[in-house]
Amino acid sequence: MNTLLLDSDAVDAHARLPAVIDAVEDAFGAFERGTTQMPAKSYIDLPQYNGDFRSMPAYLDAGDWDAAGLKWVNVHPDNPVDHDLPTVLGTMIYSDPETAFPLAIMDGTTLTMKRTGAAAAVATDYLAREDASSLGILGAGVQSYTQLRAISEVREIDTVVVTDQDDERVTQFIEAFESDFDIRGGSISDAGHCDILSTVTPVETPIVGPEDVGDKTHINAIGADAEGKHELADELLEAARIVIDDHEQCTHSGEINVPYSEGVLTDSDIHGEIGELVVGSLEGRTDETGVTVFDSTGLAIQDVAAAHVVYENARGADDGYEFGMIEMA
Repeated sequence: MNTLLLDSDAVDAHARLPAVIDAVEDAFGAFERGTTQMPAKSYIDLPQYNGDFRSMPAYLDAGDWDAAGLKWVNVHPDNPVDHDLPTVLGTMIYSDPETAFPLAIMDGTTLTMKRTGAAAAVATDYLAREDASSLGILGAGVQSYTQLRAISEVREIDTVVVTDQDDERVTQFIEAFESDFDIRGGSISDAGHCDILSTVTPVETPIVGPEDVGDKTHINAIGADAEGKHELADELLEAARIVIDDHEQCTHSGEINVPYSEGVLTDSDIHGEIGELVVGSLEGRTDETGVTVFDSTGLAIQDVAAAHVVYENARGADDGYEFGMIEMA
């Protein structure tokens, strides 16, 4: 039996978004039902290199399938300038839960983008209006591309407004999608008054206030992934229906981490976790619901779910490089 090596192109090809969205939804449901194991993310801080490593292990039993894996990821901000490497690099080890055999080693960076977009799509499906057709994107970096592709799988998006401090990135984003959508650049308020808004910036001072969104806008808050990051104004969060992916992660390093630590938000301000919507124990949007916010920090079970899709598709297509990493008994 061989291990399958899958590079970023293979992961991109086989992480087909409809299947990844379904798998991530299954993972959220399993998390709520208690059929997952997901130890806390662990960190190795390397201040001498201005970076860190993070390990994210998980197991999930989705009923029809189960899977296990470990994502080894980093954040090294000096990489692009000093080493001509991405700031974030990720490697995913995907294992057979029954035997622990390493079925695949795959690029975790592309996998992360796909599963993050898929999580936003799941939340959008439960929290955005059924007739939502416009999407605003705040931040035109690499994650914004997957946000648009994934969300357009669950809603018929025809209008897109993108905003970023870097005009060149806005131009590149528009050029990538202008053949498929009515797409233009605009202000934060222009993007926020769309039916759906995805925020994918690293800011620590809120840049979206209550006046910047529509009465029933659904917001996917993606950018906050560390303590101190904060994209949405406290007043906006206080008035919104907030759904989170995981209480511990979101209160520590998600969009709500700053107002929660300051006592501005409490548990009573959190509507619930996305898994509760998936299993039907909590309602998402109703006719009376105003602004909704999904606080997405990214869970290891999402990586495992996405890796499951990639591996099964790659194996079925006889793709990837097989090698004998384990000497068989």
